[in-house]
Amino acid sequence: MSNQGNRPRFNTKSLIYPIVLLGLMFAVQQYRERKYGQDLAENASKLVYFEGNTMGTTYHIKYLDESQRNYKQQVDSVLLDFNQALSTYIADSEISQFNREQRLKYKSPYFYPVLEASKEVYEITDGAFDPTIGPLAKAWGFGAGDRTKMSQAKVDSLLALLDFPSIVFDQEEVKKERPEVQLNVNALAKGYGVDVVADYLKAQGVEHLMVEIGGEVVCHGLSDKNMPWVIGIDEPLTAEELAERGVKRQLYAAIKVENQGMATSGNYRNYYVENGVKYAHTIDPKTGYPVQRSLLSATVLAPNCMLADAYATAFMVMGVEKSIAILESQPALEGYLIYSDAEGKMKIYATKGAEKAMVNIR
Repeated sequence: MSNQGNRPRFNTKSLIYPIVLLGLMFAVQQYRERKYGQDLAENASKLVYFEGNTMGTTYHIKYLDESQRNYKQQVDSVLLDFNQALSTYIADSEISQFNREQRLKYKSPYFYPVLEASKEVYEITDGAFDPTIGPLAKAWGFGAGDRTKMSQAKVDSLLALLDFPSIVFDQEEVKKERPEVQLNVNALAKGYGVDVVADYLKAQGVEHLMVEIGGEVVCHGLSDKNMPWVIGIDEPLTAEELAERGVKRQLYAAIKVENQGMATSGNYRNYYVENGVKYAHTIDPKTGYPVQRSLLSATVLAPNCMLADAYATAFMVMGVEKSIAILESQPALEGYLIYSDAEGKMKIYATKGAEKAMVNIR
């Protein structure tokens, strides 16, 4: 008796479906790789890059443009106008004129927005960010002119000049209730300059761009690699420590910056040592002295670079715990803090948004 009729039948469909599916997946992957390669080649043909000098530092600009229009000359002109408005190093600038006088009607479009941002950050940080700190910073050797020999009496006399609430302004003019108070917006000027340049490029129809001035950055759209712009965060090492390693800079982390500004502040570059004591460029408006804190570096991401710059500066004054409290209370901000623990080991605090945007560089 034959058992042929009882043999299990082989279902060819069960084999065909996986093969077809694998074939489709392979075809899609091939298409994506080919398309990605085409996009990279196309973006490379659109990429415009130039660099220059401004605000005592350098700038670097990248953007994608179908016609490869180079706006370096126009950007340099914009930055000249910007500095003529807000640089305290220029004797006849708008801000220098205001510091000599008691009131000023705005001549440029730059003065009012920087006052608005300064007031916002001053209030939220309880005065840790104070744009009237210029005379103190200058006396400590962080500004134009020679360093002053400091004593407690000298510090106290200069602290009396800090009074940002005495700067009263509206959309037409700014005035001082105390003539001796001086305004200095250097702590957010680079970030603001980045925003101004980015806004100029966007007004020309540029959608994908990266603008950097002295380490402060704004990114919009996608990079020439057809993905979000990735910006490095330096390890907070002094010039001597970098020299020992034989490098000019050492990356510690990298982060995706998408349609926002990013700024980093730290006391590991701009400082001096006198009689064995290290004096950092960040001055505490409450004490009048250079800060001595465990916070080594503060990176802030914000809707614009001016705010990122201001908050990064304030965080270096406030220290780790108060900075974290601000980050938790301000949903528009993301932060990445590098600090030293009680044993001198480097530690990290990152907000959820910053953590999510981190890129592995190890």
